[in-house]
Amino acid sequence: MASEIPILDLGDYLAGKPGAAEKAAKELQFACENVGFFYVQGHGVSQDLIDRTFDASTRFHALPIDQKLALKANEHNIGYMGYGTSVSRASQVYDGERKPNLVSALFLKRELAPDHPDIVANKRFRGANQWPGGLPGFRETTVAYMAALEALGKSLMPLYARALDLHPDFFADAFAEPQFTLRLSHYPPSEPEDNQFGLGPHTDSSFLTLLAQNNVDGLQIRRAEGSWISAPAVPGSFVVNSGDLLRRWSNHRFLSTPHRAVASATDVDRYAIPFFFDANADYVMECLPTCQGPGKPPRYEPTTYTEYMLWFAQQNYPHFRDEAD
Repeated sequence: MASEIPILDLGDYLAGKPGAAEKAAKELQFACENVGFFYVQGHGVSQDLIDRTFDASTRFHALPIDQKLALKANEHNIGYMGYGTSVSRASQVYDGERKPNLVSALFLKRELAPDHPDIVANKRFRGANQWPGGLPGFRETTVAYMAALEALGKSLMPLYARALDLHPDFFADAFAEPQFTLRLSHYPPSEPEDNQFGLGPHTDSSFLTLLAQNNVDGLQIRRAEGSWISAPAVPGSFVVNSGDLLRRWSNHRFLSTPHRAVASATDVDRYAIPFFFDANADYVMECLPTCQGPGKPPRYEPTTYTEYMLWFAQQNYPHFRDEAD
């Protein structure tokens, strides 16, 4: 039930009201240490822009399959991933062989100029977006949406720092030019087999994920004791969850809670537009100073987004498996 997932109103914090940052950070700390999910309201992202992005996703997935396959996802994890080709493996909840996810998706990242040094050097996960033709406004809408959610993600960083007992500016360098991915997902009407889902039980790879509300429910999260609850839509909010990189960085202080998307009902198309937000591509994430100490050594070696995401993608996405092999 939604009542089990905390709701944070960011309005006073974003308006700079005295004491609002401290209050919001305490609420975020509770959510990340005990649930792993929360809703944010008063976030400042235009509902019109959210609606236009859902519409852009719907229009993309309505294209003929050959047009979508022409944008096949590449070594940067940018492009189209066909229906039923992904399997949720790289996760703390992976418990053996899984059936294919009943979803297709288009992955977009930061829009970089053709002459950007990372494009010229073909730097991993910093490639050029693959844009569909024949969809007026699609590129402009999705780029604007990514910019709005990047700004929202950055605005949350001082709260995460406070919640982790760090200086509010602690994450400023790490997120100076954050990595992010917008995944435009389509769950068409399906009849799943046993133990098959729209998106199987998994944890996200990201520092955090921002998920705009959909008018077709499907997200479920797992309680600590193992039962599953739905995360119903709270109008005007985003669902936020911490991912494996934050769990790793915080030495397991903050949760990365397992979740899944149930297969869409046989007469309903479901669309989702999750936004995965991470540190700069080459920023070295090592155990946070407030999350280690006597009797609590770091659990992991330092890593970067690029290193971690290469491993994650090789486990989960078909266009990376040959490389993994």
